[in-house]
Amino acid sequence: MRFLYALLLLVLPLSSVSAQTTTPGTISGRVVSDSGQPLANARITLRQAGSFQAVDGITDRDGKFQIRGLEPRTYQLTAWLSAYTAFTLPTNYRVGDSVTVVLTKGGVITGTVTTQMGEPVVGVRVHARMIGADINMPPPAYGSFGPDQATDDRGVYRIYGLRTGTYVVWAGGGGGGGIDSGPDPFDDLVPTYSPGSSRDTAAEISVRAGEEVSNVDIRFRGEPGHVIAGKAQQSKSVRSSNFLLSLTGAGKGRSDWHMMTTQPDDSRRFLFRGVDDGEYDLVAFAIVADGPGSEVAAKRIKVNGADVTGIELVTEPLAAVSGRIVLEESNKTECSGKQRPVFTETLVSASQDEKQSSDYQFLLFLRAPAAVDASGNVLLKNLPAGRYLFVPDFAAKYWYVQSITLPSSAGAKNIDATRSWTTLKPGDRLSGLTITLVQGAASLSGQVADNRSDVAFLYLVPAEKERAEDALRFFGVAVGPEGKFAVANLPPGRYWILLKGNSEVSTAKLRLPDQKEFRASLRREGEAAKTSIDLKPCQHVTDFKVTQ
Repeated sequence: MRFLYALLLLVLPLSSVSAQTTTPGTISGRVVSDSGQPLANARITLRQAGSFQAVDGITDRDGKFQIRGLEPRTYQLTAWLSAYTAFTLPTNYRVGDSVTVVLTKGGVITGTVTTQMGEPVVGVRVHARMIGADINMPPPAYGSFGPDQATDDRGVYRIYGLRTGTYVVWAGGGGGGGIDSGPDPFDDLVPTYSPGSSRDTAAEISVRAGEEVSNVDIRFRGEPGHVIAGKAQQSKSVRSSNFLLSLTGAGKGRSDWHMMTTQPDDSRRFLFRGVDDGEYDLVAFAIVADGPGSEVAAKRIKVNGADVTGIELVTEPLAAVSGRIVLEESNKTECSGKQRPVFTETLVSASQDEKQSSDYQFLLFLRAPAAVDASGNVLLKNLPAGRYLFVPDFAAKYWYVQSITLPSSAGAKNIDATRSWTTLKPGDRLSGLTITLVQGAASLSGQVADNRSDVAFLYLVPAEKERAEDALRFFGVAVGPEGKFAVANLPPGRYWILLKGNSEVSTAKLRLPDQKEFRASLRREGEAAKTSIDLKPCQHVTDFKVTQ
């Protein structure tokens, strides 16, 4: 894995820095267990969002940490301690934040790997991959690395630190997700899934955090696998290129098997070993590409009783979008002196239409949110062909997103990029994305009266008719414990307030072009219910009671 880490430093977008002087800051906090006990010696990693540049720290005996000398950026914080796992989803943090990270004791899968004659198989790596997660923690992103452990002299393995979810477990054949760091005598063999089968009939193991699932045994088949080999090259390159290649099981229930390798620029081919019969998605990503952005190629491969060699992959360029963030100050007295968004702490994501099937899912973990530079400029890279929306992430309580626009091809008025998807073709270089943030946002927090157990979501819907089609004026937030809720970065104006228990559509999904009819239905329900609130510029409303 460390080899992949070094390799990705070459391909992930890095945060850019201008000549503007910045003052280093600090992110501090504590790491505790889900029972509130401090966890010492937990490793803290702060990674700049949109980059693999990272700094590390260690918690003290009280579970406390403090990382100094940080530039004003947005950071993703990861806390790791052997046998523990994350309790909540990763969150973006900024300089000055004080963080409490909760880790929970992970689940365990243990068992033995034996031959068909019952003898222990020593030194074979056993992999566990999540195929289903609990409602609060979705599965890891495509291409993430599953845990693995080698068997001991008794053929016993023990994989720990697992999140709550459903797993498949296999021995041999690679497919853990990382790049080979050297020869492995078992990688030429077909993976054997517990209890001793192919993927199609593999046992699905339910794991709960803090609990151990034992006797997940594997009767190792030891069958020779096949080879997939070929050459990747760029279509118009005048120079050689390194390639990162991914091979993933295709079809229902097979994407948990995922192998990666490299083709150096002085190599004649790439090679995958230990491949079972079946269909696979093969993706090649050019690490050094001509011009801005990078290139990719994808192909569906079928293995049926023989090696598949002589494959030729010719990459095509990925798309890129450039633009800027524009800030508009308010002349309202109540908004004077309020904190402005910091450009270098702002991110912009290109959110792809989930309904599209993409051969390039492997690139999801490369296509990180883009960091904005100190002048407000942003470049979104490594975008496969498809349909996109653009989503800013900033920290400034009294600011809101007024508009997201793109230039019109006819040179007329700018296009509202929130009303429809932006379609990108291979190699597109789209410029002129403009995201306008305006000072004057309000915020609202409170509680649902009577603590209604049937309420899951609260929606704020624009009441003014002229705002009915403005997707950026629709908000959806989950109602938390004791009926509490909080909504920030609200454009001033009048809103209908709705409580619903049969839908869970967050703000991001609510604003999708495909949700136009749902937004219209919310407005109709709001008009009928007549529960509303008028929000003034920079108004902060607390303890608001909602009844309906």
